[in-house]
Formats: sequence, C-alpha cells, structure tokens
Amino acid sequence: MSGVESGVVPGDSVGLPSRSLWLLRSAGFVSNFDRFCITPMLVVIADRLGVGMASAVMAASVYFLCYGLMQPVWGLASDRLGRVAVMRMSLLAGALSSLLSVVAPNLAVLIVARAVAGACFAACVPASLSYVGDVVPAAVRQRPLSDLMTAFSLGTALGTVVAGALANYLSWRVVFVLPGVIAAYLTWALRNLAEPQRVSSGSLLAPFRLVLGSRWMWCVMALALVEGAVLLGFLTYLAPALQARGVPTAVAGAASALYGAGAMGCAQLVKKLVGRWSPAMLILAGGVQAAAAYAVAALSQSLPALALTALLLGGSWSFMHTTLQSWATVVVPAARATSVAMFGVSLYGGSALASSLTASAAATHHYSQLFLIAAVLMFPLTCAAVVGRARYR
Repeated sequence: MSGVESGVVPGDSVGLPSRSLWLLRSAGFVSNFDRFCITPMLVVIADRLGVGMASAVMAASVYFLCYGLMQPVWGLASDRLGRVAVMRMSLLAGALSSLLSVVAPNLAVLIVARAVAGACFAACVPASLSYVGDVVPAAVRQRPLSDLMTAFSLGTALGTVVAGALANYLSWRVVFVLPGVIAAYLTWALRNLAEPQRVSSGSLLAPFRLVLGSRWMWCVMALALVEGAVLLGFLTYLAPALQARGVPTAVAGAASALYGAGAMGCAQLVKKLVGRWSPAMLILAGGVQAAAAYAVAALSQSLPALALTALLLGGSWSFMHTTLQSWATVVVPAARATSVAMFGVSLYGGSALASSLTASAAATHHYSQLFLIAAVLMFPLTCAAVVGRARYR
C-alpha cells in the first residue's frame, strides 16, 4: 500500500504534524482574508480614487471571477507538480499582486492587481485540502479538514471586520499589506513542508477525465452547486437586510461576521463527533441548522434575528460543508486536487447563480421572501446529501 493510501508520509506515524497543519491553515487563512477584504472597502475605494461605485465593484468582481475560474487550473497543476510547489508558487505571486494593489495609482491598475491576486490565491484552498487528503486516512480526515475550515472562516471574518476598520480609520491601501506580507512569509515557511506521495494520474488531462468519469463525483458536484447557492448566495443578503432597516454599516458587517464565529465554534464540535456520528448524520445536523437559520431570517430581519441566523449558518457550514468537502477528497484519489477544485467551481458557481437570480428581489428589499426560499431549498438539499452520503461506499 502506498503512502497516499495509508495516509502516512515518511517520518510521520500520525499523518499530519501540528506544524504542517498550522502552515496549511495559514495558507487557507490568507486566501480567504484576501478574498473577502475588498467588499467592505468598496465605498471608500470609490471615494478615494474618484470613481463611481459601479466601477469600484469591478475590482471585487474580477477577483471573484478569476478565483473561481482558476480552481481547476490550480487543481490540475497540484496533481501534476505537487501540493507544496503549487502553494509556494501561487503565494509568491499573490504577495506581489497584493503589494501592487497597495501602490495602485488608479482603478485600472487596482483591477488588474486584484484579478491577478484572485487567480493566485485560488490555489491555496484546493492544494491545502488535497494535502490533507493525501496524508490523513479517510476515517479521521474530517478532523483536520475541520481545522482548515476554522482557519478559512477566521480569514473570512477578519477579512470583513479588519478591512472595514482599517479602511475607515487609516487607509484602504494598508489592508492589502497584510495578505501580501503573510503570503510572502508562507512562501518561505513552506519550503520545509514535505511533499506527499501521490497516485499518478497519467497524461496531462487524465485528472479531468477521471473526475468527470465518476458518477459519484457528479453527485458531489451537484450537491456543492446547490449548497453554494443556498449557504453562500443567500448569506450575502444578511448585511444588506440589516442596512435596509437603518442598521449602521459597521454593525451590519459585524453581525454578518458572526457567521465565522459560528463556523469556528462548531468546527471544534465536529472534530469530536467524527467517528461517533456517521457523515450522513453530520450533514443532517448541518441542514437542520441552515433551515432553522433562514426560517428565523424570514420571520424577522431585526439585528438579534440576523445575528442568530449568521451563527447558525456558520454552524451549518462546519457540519454540512466540511462533510461534503471530505467526501470530495475520497471519490477520485488519483485526481484528488482536481476533484477538490471542481468541487470548488461548483460551490462558487452556485453562489454566483443564486446572486444573479435573486439580485432584482434584493434590490427591492424583498429579503423575507428570499430567506424563505433559502429555508425551503434546504430540505431537498439536505435529503439528497444525506441519502447520497449514506449510500456511498
């Protein structure tokens, strides 16, 4: 049995030393921090650069587009070149693009810099998840994956809160220094992280053929598409719903950031439940939390109600998403990074689809109806995910 299948790398009887996990968590953290930091700064950026809000939004839009499109590219590169090599390469380029964002003299340069940053930081998540999939046995894999998701959630929460505060009281340019410096440090720190053994996938495009030839992988991607629409797409309306009721932007952003707190707290609980609860039960628990969260939001868009919604959605992410993510790492072991990347494409694609389909309703502040739709959608998603995971062997 190879090192990949046994989940052991040379010199490590456990599979993943704490320092290795710390480095992987840090890579995921900086990726999510950089991805979410620009959204709360758009108004400030538009004002400082003397452009309209619609133009400033392009800096965020191109980032998200490049981040999503580059997922399969980095997944393929990770399967061919190695997880650590790809992370170091992308982090170095990401650091340079973040520093270019700091000195951008106008919006055009900033848009180009953010596009490159999105394309580069997109590599960290699939590479780190695949690394865990390579070295940790499937039976306990969700525990370190939960640790990774905790770091991702922390990056999301701090990216939102810290960026808004720094942009308001210092300068939006200072915000981009943080991911740039962290990424540069990780490029150096990751040099001693052992490259895990991998199953050869054959020719250049073989990983895609393996992934797209698996009916179970299609099932996982379909679930990720719907999950992205419900858990990510509708999540973006928490802050706008509060702002529509006159809640200050900073307070609305802080309430939305409770999503990260819920995800981090429940991630520790999920780690303890792995091995005690079946994956199907973990998914069911996550689905119930999300349905309850959106039901609360549909009934009331008050600050306490949507703060509770954010916490419950964070918990749902830890229970449901980490279980689906863990499932994606085992379906096609020979193309693990490509599998994780295609899972990510489906997830972010679902989020984009939901945002585009619900934009008009959000523009007219029909948030109660939107949250009710999300609550209803959670039932078929949860049932399909529970049944699918229970049947998978």
